[in-house]
Amino acid sequence: MSDSTRRTPSASGPSRRGFLTAAGLTAAGAALAAVQPSAGATPVRRPAAGAYRVPVEDVRHTRTWMAWPDSTAIWGRGALAGIQADIALIARTVARYEPVIMCANPASAAKARSQCGTSVTVISSIPVDDCWMRDSGPVFRTDGAGGLDAVGLNFNGWGRKQAHARDALVAERIAAYTGVPFSHAEFVGEGGAIEQDGAGTLMATRSSLLNRNRNPGMTERTLTAEMCAAYGASKVIWFDGVYGQDITDDHVDATSRFLAPGEALVQMPLATDDDAYAKDARQQYRLLTESTTAAGGPMDVTRLQGPDYERIRSTDPDFLASYANYYLCNDAVICAHFGDSRADTAAKATLARLYPDRTIEQLDIDRLGTGGGGIHCVTQQQPAR
Repeated sequence: MSDSTRRTPSASGPSRRGFLTAAGLTAAGAALAAVQPSAGATPVRRPAAGAYRVPVEDVRHTRTWMAWPDSTAIWGRGALAGIQADIALIARTVARYEPVIMCANPASAAKARSQCGTSVTVISSIPVDDCWMRDSGPVFRTDGAGGLDAVGLNFNGWGRKQAHARDALVAERIAAYTGVPFSHAEFVGEGGAIEQDGAGTLMATRSSLLNRNRNPGMTERTLTAEMCAAYGASKVIWFDGVYGQDITDDHVDATSRFLAPGEALVQMPLATDDDAYAKDARQQYRLLTESTTAAGGPMDVTRLQGPDYERIRSTDPDFLASYANYYLCNDAVICAHFGDSRADTAAKATLARLYPDRTIEQLDIDRLGTGGGGIHCVTQQQPAR
């Protein structure tokens, strides 16, 4: 039996990045109940031709945005240095392929520069609470004619589970720094909660977004329409997800990703895994194979085999071993390895087959994995116009 069964969250509290909720929380946020509507994909009207939309992530980038963590209240004194080392490693690796801007608080900017090196630009004019730029940063959109703008998803600390006063302003401040128009979406969410194919189709989990800790009283139909308006899409493929067992309420980007319009990838559990996340992954795979795109075409779904938790390096019960949480930058795929050599090698081979024109960089980011996140979680792309 895989160790992922042992890592199943107990009824007493959350797992996967769960220890972060011990600091900077509000009790109300942790106690909110979830709304659970019926299953299915929900189409809405198609956006007008030439409208802004969020492109698929394999487009060329102008730069990558990241954030430097420095809070011992969130991470604890023992874990913070390791998290910073992983963030610096990711930033230096991405910087070999495209520019990286690291947002750091003034008091920690010098340390960030020292660890990231001269290839990474560190700025101290956009203060941050934590490192999860995928969730707090702006979602950039293009119009196909040289236009670029940004939308903010009203980050609220994953349902008020963590201090986020500075992170709530990061999206708008980055948009101002880059000089692009900015608007707020009409819902609360995080970038890691929504995957887009750039051609009208989104996918997301209900547990994360259709949840009273983000969008109280909002129906699935209304939320679908607002997500599509923000992303320039016309259809959402909804998965049930996993409620209340990790700080994100089960972000889709740890399990399922879009490769291109009509093409998706799902990280699959071992056949012997039967915890909530394994069941969630199998449902995501099944629903994707049964779904069509916004244009009505079939969905081609690739399986990406996850590791055996008995064979990975980490023994931490909160560890997230997600190959699917990779980041695409110009000419490279930045992904993780976890110490299960067979699965690590197979995952790299799968990504090399899917992205034959890109270099596959596999990194040891185990400290970040103990925090319940991965490489995609801490990066945010700014697409070229």
